[in-house]
Amino acid sequence: MTRAHALVVDDEPDIRELISITLARMDVTTTPCADLGEAYAAARDPSCRLCLTDMRLPDGSGIDLVRFMHRHRPEVPVAVITAHGSMESAVDALKAGAFDFVSKPVDLQVLRNLVETALRLGTPGATSTRVLIGDSPAMNETRATIAKLARSQAPVYISGESGTGKELVARMIHDQGPRAAADFVPVNCGAIPADLMESELFGHKRGSFTGAVADQAGLFVAASGGTLFLDEVADLPLPMQVKLLRAIQERAVRPVGAEREVGIDARILSASHRNLAELVAAGRFRQDLYYRLNVIELHVPALRERRGDIPSLTDHILARLVGESGGPAPGFSDAALAALQAYPFPGNVRELENIIERAMTLCEGDVIEVRDLALPGSGAGATLDAAVDLAGTLDDLTKEAINQALEQTRGNKRAAARVLGIGLGKLRYQMAKLGIE
Repeated sequence: MTRAHALVVDDEPDIRELISITLARMDVTTTPCADLGEAYAAARDPSCRLCLTDMRLPDGSGIDLVRFMHRHRPEVPVAVITAHGSMESAVDALKAGAFDFVSKPVDLQVLRNLVETALRLGTPGATSTRVLIGDSPAMNETRATIAKLARSQAPVYISGESGTGKELVARMIHDQGPRAAADFVPVNCGAIPADLMESELFGHKRGSFTGAVADQAGLFVAASGGTLFLDEVADLPLPMQVKLLRAIQERAVRPVGAEREVGIDARILSASHRNLAELVAAGRFRQDLYYRLNVIELHVPALRERRGDIPSLTDHILARLVGESGGPAPGFSDAALAALQAYPFPGNVRELENIIERAMTLCEGDVIEVRDLALPGSGAGATLDAAVDLAGTLDDLTKEAINQALEQTRGNKRAAARVLGIGLGKLRYQMAKLGIE
């Protein structure tokens, strides 16, 4: 088997030697370079699979090398070595296309994690079944951006309205990247009580507070080697924002009640339906955390911005629902499809799913008509309104019961299913249907 090969670019001989020795123990050969000139020449070696460069070089900046590699060797990930505490330069490098960064003095375990992740790029992995439905220009651009972001370890902030599929986008970034074989750990920051948030994210030691009957690792550690997805990150209270910022910058967390920090190796993706920039301006979200999370922003378009995708989305959702129910598959009349395409969908794809599921229930024949959609403002009759109200009430009661069970079991879905007396698959289906994340 051909050994992996890396460029090590630094004007300090001791640093070059330290990194070369560390990589040699990982069966990675190296070409040491003292400046950009040497690096540009060595980068043309087709065996090069990774580049590590200092930010400050005698004849330029490490960002210059990042841009050079991005143009001439885009398949080679470039990681930058930054001065301790120099987060601004690290963020600049990530925005320029760097794969990741490591701070001086170089933590060898962080370096090894970085190298292992980088070398997994381009290796065959599990095929993801998650897809974005639609061929609109907005969706094509989103898919292309996901593919680019999957090759990086830079933090990504996913913006967009509720129901647009931000978690699906985050999962696709994870699935297409070098961490795909490890866990994707989603956490809804708005669903965790403020007094439990630090324990949930960072873990705790037994006896550190009332109810802490055993050690708990925390979600950052659970996502080690994989991806931690902080959904609705705007809901984090300010004190927790400070602790999250430090955890991301230091790549370490201190469990509640612990004396020492624990190193972490998780890629951070975040999302919110709220405007973080406006919250920063209002003093409700820390500016330094905003810039740390929002190294790269990916906006997920609203459904009304891609109305041409509604027919294909409708077919996809209908096929899934029919597969789950096992019943006959109804079709849509031309008028019903036209009504869907004219509707503004404030709830986006999630609302479309609910409308189609409701229409399947109300449809009396094998064709879904406009009246079956019960779209707001469509002038449906009183009987239909009553049926919709009843369905909404049942959904509300089901949602409340599931949320109570999840709170009682601290988010453990398997235990929550036992509390509710239903199967785990049924619980997951109801959570997806009702938008419980």
